[in-house]
Amino acid sequence: MNTQDFLLELGCEELPPKSLQHLSNALTYNLTTEFDNLKLSYSRVESFATPRRLAVLVNDLQLQQNNQTIERKGPLISELDRAIEGFAKSCGVDKNMLTQKSFCKTQYYFFTKQQIGLKTIDLLESIVNTAIQNIPIAKPMRWSNLDTYFVRPIHWLIMMLGSDVVPASIMGLISRNITRGLRFTGECIFDISCAKDYQKIILEKAQIEVNFNMRKAIIRKQVTEVAQNNNAMAVIDEPLLDEVCALVEYPCAFSGSFSSKFLDIPEEVLISVMKSHQKYFHMLDMNGNLMPSFISVANIESSDLSVIIDGNERVIRSRLNDSEFFWIQDKAYTLEFRLDRLNQVLFMKSLGSMGDKAKRIEMLSGYIAGVIGANVKDSSRAGLLCKSDLVTNMVGEFADLQGIMGGYYALNDGENKAVSVAISEHYQPKFSGDFLPNTSEGLVVSIADKLDTITGIFGIGQDPTGSKDPYALRRMALGLLRIMLESKFHINLKELISKSLNAHLSVVNTNKANDIYQFMMERLRAYYKKHQVSMQVFDAVLAVCPESPYDFHLRVRALNTFTNNQELENLIEINKRITNILKNCSDLSIKVNDSVLIETAEKTLFKATKILAKRISNSINYTKNMKELIALKGMIDEFFDKVMVNTDDIALRQERLNLINWVRSLFLSVADISYLA
Repeated sequence: MNTQDFLLELGCEELPPKSLQHLSNALTYNLTTEFDNLKLSYSRVESFATPRRLAVLVNDLQLQQNNQTIERKGPLISELDRAIEGFAKSCGVDKNMLTQKSFCKTQYYFFTKQQIGLKTIDLLESIVNTAIQNIPIAKPMRWSNLDTYFVRPIHWLIMMLGSDVVPASIMGLISRNITRGLRFTGECIFDISCAKDYQKIILEKAQIEVNFNMRKAIIRKQVTEVAQNNNAMAVIDEPLLDEVCALVEYPCAFSGSFSSKFLDIPEEVLISVMKSHQKYFHMLDMNGNLMPSFISVANIESSDLSVIIDGNERVIRSRLNDSEFFWIQDKAYTLEFRLDRLNQVLFMKSLGSMGDKAKRIEMLSGYIAGVIGANVKDSSRAGLLCKSDLVTNMVGEFADLQGIMGGYYALNDGENKAVSVAISEHYQPKFSGDFLPNTSEGLVVSIADKLDTITGIFGIGQDPTGSKDPYALRRMALGLLRIMLESKFHINLKELISKSLNAHLSVVNTNKANDIYQFMMERLRAYYKKHQVSMQVFDAVLAVCPESPYDFHLRVRALNTFTNNQELENLIEINKRITNILKNCSDLSIKVNDSVLIETAEKTLFKATKILAKRISNSINYTKNMKELIALKGMIDEFFDKVMVNTDDIALRQERLNLINWVRSLFLSVADISYLA
């Protein structure tokens, strides 16, 4: 089989940095999918991506499709001649060109022909065009007088098989073997002589590393070395490193500095300016303190680096002057003073203003704090003030600092530390795997804030549907549940949902409590599925409707421990037997008149059940409770072996039914283990 390396390069205007890897992966996936659909084999695929190019190298691509035998089944041989002739005509042949074959013990007409495989070079134009068109792009651009769209205008196109250019026209461009380097240094335009040498040629001619991960490693090394030269440690944030890698083709890291007077501003502000706005890496000294310096990565090797450094220092100086001004101005007014301005900021239509939300969070925070034993006064105060920083100048400029700045302003206002920390923590966890708040008051306000949003949006009928979740309620619910589980809070979730719903305006549907509870339980299901807990265990616990998510967690953990226990399997069968006996019974009770019992086996079971019921009635050590319940197995077996439950004596039968109903209720105090069958 003849093969050759295939190279595709799309030369674009600067691609959006946060989408670069996604675009590269999509192009590669679409291209290989087309090859697979056409049964064209290949050995290896490499993706390349820089700010100005997307490229794919396919090694050992098959140069021609394999020949195929195409067979179509036609009518029965007993069909009318008209039907047979119609089938032959649809195949483009005469009737005498058809063959007769047996299919499922019946004779049919078949048409068979050999199809010669097409040459790959003749298919590539269509393959590449389809691969490009199928890239998902949120905001495509149109340029020149073309009717085609892409994320950015495309200026050059390379399509090569080995050393040969593939004749093709895509998006108004004729494929060639000419690519481009940096705009201002090195060879600006040069040839690619061979597809397999693409990466090597660009590196030699333009000093551009087109492999994203290799270029990323180069940047990491440069940043680390620059920090070491400054006797410091660079803080390399991975998403920032990815973004910088998507911004530069020829990385050249350097350091700059700013006045130490700006260190009086909260360091989160300085880091946000450097990281989010300027794409700089910040540095820490050997004691872990933020330094008045930064590391940037240029996209060119300058003959006079001081010019670039000076330009960057002037830009960040201007940014930091603005931040200093915001910091001074914001401290002139307290968070409490800003509550009136919150009343002018809409939270959501039908849900009132942010001021209304702050009051609801205050009420819920006080209630939750009372339940879990946190400081009610501090929690309520933090709940009331937690949204006030939204109307400050600093948060208006740096939205990612909401909450954090509120904590600083609270301290400046003379609020106690617990209130300040709770305000700064209440947005946590912001995403899957994020840290929880460290303080009880922070946990309380976080629960209150998230629950108020969930109940409000559900209450106005904007709950998530299918894959659509525009308000990120699923993520919010999971964060709320994580707090309750991981912080070991015993809170009645249904009561909390109802209390939150009733705190909203009258237009909110307060009958949504059960829908919200079910939504939260589905999020809990996803949580346990991720932690590889059997869904049978989850359903077994869900069946008994624990009030508290943490109590739910304790039951799941206990039951999961016993899932591979042979004794539990026997208890499942016993539980199933009890359920079948009680299925059609009415007027059952868990109160048993033991004076009616006559058999030794039933008296023994009654005594053991009575002792066990007292022992586990208020216990939440469900692992221990399960062990105690398993200890009943021998007595339950003996009861069923020696006692006739459905005796003719009506009074005796009723007490025996009550006894096994009592036993079953003890199992239900942990979970409905029939779900494990």
